[in-house]
Amino acid sequence: MDYAQALWLYTLLVFGIIAVPGMDMAYVIANAITGGRQMGMAAIAGIMLGGAIHTLFGALAVGAFTQLPALVFQSMILIGAAYMAWIGFTLLRSAISVDAIGSASLRTRSSAFCQGTITCLLNPKAYLFVLAVFPQFMRPGFGPLWSQALVLATITLLMQALIYGALALAAGRSRDALIGNPTATIWIGRSVGALFLLAALIAAWHGITMTAFT
Repeated sequence: MDYAQALWLYTLLVFGIIAVPGMDMAYVIANAITGGRQMGMAAIAGIMLGGAIHTLFGALAVGAFTQLPALVFQSMILIGAAYMAWIGFTLLRSAISVDAIGSASLRTRSSAFCQGTITCLLNPKAYLFVLAVFPQFMRPGFGPLWSQALVLATITLLMQALIYGALALAAGRSRDALIGNPTATIWIGRSVGALFLLAALIAAWHGITMTAFT
């Protein structure tokens, strides 16, 4: 898998995982419904800051992994692939639906921003996700790790802005669509699960066949 293919696959994975209804999505819609589009955008900005910090964490982790012996780094690749496969299997078996999205209490845009950041940063699954995914897409053979991290961060933030921004701009209709069409949300989750299984197979093949830090 060359660098361009890795970026395309990462983009699909990030788009898929953000599109799956979850707490971040519910938080954005709840703020947009209660406080309008500006409140929704403040919530998105907070979540995006949290996502940027997660990216920094992932980049630092990969930098540390590449200093390990080749066999240990290979093991980390395979462990990450196994975790990605577990995510995919879980999503394939899931029946994701949104029964209700409550209203956020009235507050300032700055508080919505801060709570969005804190909520994102306190999610332990996000750290496990970047530890599993980033080693698959950041490799010394692709160039300086800092530049690769910058590209992955840009893709992540753009996907968050695109998906959550669209939901915030049409908050009422977004809420109705999520609550009123559970079958669609279930199949979104399962489609993303299949994508994660495919990415896990590619990552496992890379881990099995790698002979050095390439």
